[in-house]
Amino acid sequence: MTSRRTNAGLFGTTLALGSVLSLSTAAQSIAAQPQAAGKAEAQAAACSNLTNETFRTLYLHHMTQMNEANEIYTAIRAMLPPYVRSFFVPSQMAIEICGVPENIASAERIVKDLDRPKKAYRVTYTVSEMDGARRLSSQHFSLIVAPGQNSTLKQGSRVPIVTGSFNDKSATQQNAVSYVDVGMNFDAALDETAEGIRLRTSAEQSSIAEERSGLGPQDPVVRQASFKGTSFLTPGKPLKLGTFDYPDSTRHLELEVIMDPLP
Repeated sequence: MTSRRTNAGLFGTTLALGSVLSLSTAAQSIAAQPQAAGKAEAQAAACSNLTNETFRTLYLHHMTQMNEANEIYTAIRAMLPPYVRSFFVPSQMAIEICGVPENIASAERIVKDLDRPKKAYRVTYTVSEMDGARRLSSQHFSLIVAPGQNSTLKQGSRVPIVTGSFNDKSATQQNAVSYVDVGMNFDAALDETAEGIRLRTSAEQSSIAEERSGLGPQDPVVRQASFKGTSFLTPGKPLKLGTFDYPDSTRHLELEVIMDPLP
């Protein structure tokens, strides 16, 4: 008998219809499937009724992002014959698959090759205050970054600023206060490419200047310096990202980064 098949999309099922399942039986099976795990259970039940086909659950142990898991599932669907039925369960990071032993073995090899533990790196930023060629002070900020993910580090203080005044219910004058965050902010993302390890960095330093704005004795001047860019890093080798000059001064800030793989 000539077989027919239908595809239900990336997250649906692929049914082989032939001498084992009739068209009406397959349609009833699809209509009766609930969502997510319920669909996987329905596939397992249907698979157990098919001659020479087995059901297997393949778990993804090292994928943390949904787009990464989708890429592995897409690879399995692309590499296996179209009659092999499968279903991805995002909540469990699992792929349910029904096929002959050769199909199951192929899917397991794909998962083994692609679902690998991710490396982690320690990225350390050094912010140095310089007066000409003389180093006045240095601060080090370290964060752990996994390839394909972002890590953020913030260190600083909240500075109150009086923005106005008002009278409360007892007619007592009160100050309206808002807060400004000052300090260091870092955002880092690593990507492993054929050219090397690429770092995407966003860094910002803010501080309260000694001078005042002139609008009032409690109105400070907030000094800011920011950097945003992309660089390629060599493990263990420091790289200078940028220099920030103080106006009307010989002093400046230097921003440097170094990256080391974690064991």
